[in-house]
Amino acid sequence: MATRVFLCTGSDPGRHRSLLESMAEVGLSVQTYSASGEPTIDVARAATEAAREHRSAAVVAIGGGSILDLAKAVAMLLANGGDPMDYIEVIGRGAPIARRSVPLVLTPTTAGSGSEVTSNAVLGSPEHRVKVSLRSPLMLAHLAVVDPLLTLSAPPATSAASGLDALTQCLEPYVSRMANPVSDAFATQGLRRGARSLLPVLADGSDVSAREGMALCSLMGGLALSNAKLGAAHGIAGPFGGMFDSPHGAVCAALLGPVMDVNIRAMRERDAGNPALARYDEVARLLTDDPAATAEDAVRWVRSLVAQLKVPGLATYGFQPGPGGDGPELHDLVARSLRSSSMKGNPVTLTEGEVAEVVRAAA
Repeated sequence: MATRVFLCTGSDPGRHRSLLESMAEVGLSVQTYSASGEPTIDVARAATEAAREHRSAAVVAIGGGSILDLAKAVAMLLANGGDPMDYIEVIGRGAPIARRSVPLVLTPTTAGSGSEVTSNAVLGSPEHRVKVSLRSPLMLAHLAVVDPLLTLSAPPATSAASGLDALTQCLEPYVSRMANPVSDAFATQGLRRGARSLLPVLADGSDVSAREGMALCSLMGGLALSNAKLGAAHGIAGPFGGMFDSPHGAVCAALLGPVMDVNIRAMRERDAGNPALARYDEVARLLTDDPAATAEDAVRWVRSLVAQLKVPGLATYGFQPGPGGDGPELHDLVARSLRSSSMKGNPVTLTEGEVAEVVRAAA
């Protein structure tokens, strides 16, 4: 059994004092590493160096999705050696990951990314203004501990942003061109639970039943996207997050309604037989609990939720569409988005103009 453990937490490790005490009581040597915000390549590099100096043989994380991603990166690097850039996609060498991560336990304290059950770790590169991934099935956690009670202390803003991300990560795999019976099972359950739990969580953060619903929504979203792919909302949100400091879940939420609107119209105009059209109708029924709901009702439901939660537009984070909505930042974002991995899962191939339309509508 590993007795030297590297523990990744958020900015206030004191919140987890009882965990640290319990680990000490069973004879574990624990090195705590605190981080805030979304991890960068440099943060992953520094954390891994700290773990190596401690001679850590296992990694534990308790925190939001960003902390879990950091822990996944550290656990993989401890097992495989080298630097993050050796394995990073797009801007790094992209070398294959050959060895299973060291023993890894992930415990989320927010209901959002489902990172505890996904096989990648997203890291930012401020130098390149992008977010990129370390990715391999060998990075999956050895154990995921999902306890809704751990999310009770999440503040409303965090619960809203992470919850919107969870809902998006259930919706996009369901209409993905790579959807399948396994991803459908997770996505439909996640959509149903998330639609009925998010607003109650924000109305009363101590509502354990609603917290459980969102924890399951997040978990199922992670499992759904792991077995299918996401879509244009994440395809745009990822590059946007690399260009502008912004909460990922809120960006996804701002984009989701416009993406659904443009996707539905594009399929009706040039791909009327696309099965995702019927799937959007089913999304509407899952969200509204109305057996007669249509795809357009799903778009209206999402727009209403975003309005109720006062989700800001993309311009809030410094994005400038430019004169007439056709400036250089928009062109840069569209180009980056079209190259993103998540776009491959979108139910219809969007044109540059359609992606620009989505961005302008979300700004």
